[in-house]
Amino acid sequence: MLADLMELVLCESFSADHAAVARSAEVVRAVGTRLLGTAPETIVIDGVTHVRWAFGTPRVLLLGHHDTVWPIGSLRDHPWSSADGIARGPGVLDMKAGLVQMFHALAALPSLDGVCVLVTGDEEVGSTASRHLIEEAARGCRATFVLEASADPKGALKTARKGTSRYEVVVHGRAAHAGQEPHKGVNAAAEAAYQVLAVARLGASTGVVGPAHPVLGSATVTPTVLSAGSARNTVPALARFSVDVRVPTPQTQDLIDELMRGLTARTPEARLTVLGGRQRPPMEPASSAELFALASRFAAELDQEPLRGVAVGGASDGNYTAAVGCPTLDGLGAVGAGAHADTEYVDIARMIPRARLLARLIDHTISERLDRVAPTRSRGSA
Repeated sequence: MLADLMELVLCESFSADHAAVARSAEVVRAVGTRLLGTAPETIVIDGVTHVRWAFGTPRVLLLGHHDTVWPIGSLRDHPWSSADGIARGPGVLDMKAGLVQMFHALAALPSLDGVCVLVTGDEEVGSTASRHLIEEAARGCRATFVLEASADPKGALKTARKGTSRYEVVVHGRAAHAGQEPHKGVNAAAEAAYQVLAVARLGASTGVVGPAHPVLGSATVTPTVLSAGSARNTVPALARFSVDVRVPTPQTQDLIDELMRGLTARTPEARLTVLGGRQRPPMEPASSAELFALASRFAAELDQEPLRGVAVGGASDGNYTAAVGCPTLDGLGAVGAGAHADTEYVDIARMIPRARLLARLIDHTISERLDRVAPTRSRGSA
């Protein structure tokens, strides 16, 4: 498993570099082919490379991604290492160790009939190219197991995820000389300041600027990147800021969308344009409840520590599978911490137990829900 993990980590796969992602897909393809006994289908959409295995009529979807947030060359400062029970390297936790665990879990099964494996190449940038593939695969399945990393260093599974929306608010003003005739300008920066505060008050995490919106509950609405103006002595004619939204329910997502698009300018003659909108829908707790109970039972049978399930603010492709009605359990991948950060690591000792738990989940789900498929090992066709 460590040898396979090293091979994946050493092939850098920054999401924005499609050539690097294509090279990474070849490595994923090779590792999976060796362990599963058959080659996958390679799918390129909008320049992004994904790989997919399908055995028989899929009823269980295993979902992962091979792209990372780490720019090409990150290995120089964050080299692969495996020492003292810890593996490090760009993307080792998010989520190349999860892919390794998945392939080894599948290789241990007596049959793969009924399994679909989808490894995408653009999860870290919103899965724009792969969303249709994900939703299409999930609609035909009775369970999705997502190989994203655990929620914390103790191995908690992710039983709920907030949905995400992204907006950009563009403020249009009018330029003028800031010293000689500022009164002739319409200050887009000043108007943007009003709007940033108004947007921040929508979220529960923004008490610093006043009470949150009374209806939106645990939603977070966070202004992030802000820019304005073109010169120090010019009234800004243009300003813009980005907004990150995390929501617990589809209804909340709809309400925030309505509020964002209803923003109005306070500065006379200023004009607003709101771009963007909903991205990933929420993964609500009900979508994982049955599968989490099953995983907890198997963890006990395998003499593993009791499982915990937590709700998290971050989104994954599991949001898409849950939204189309497929029961989804997330966070079944590697145990560690520091995803996207210099401290990223994987707890090596937890890799085999997690793979065993996943194998039990897959085998049970196929056999119980597909009228007890025969245990004869069959690789099917991709």
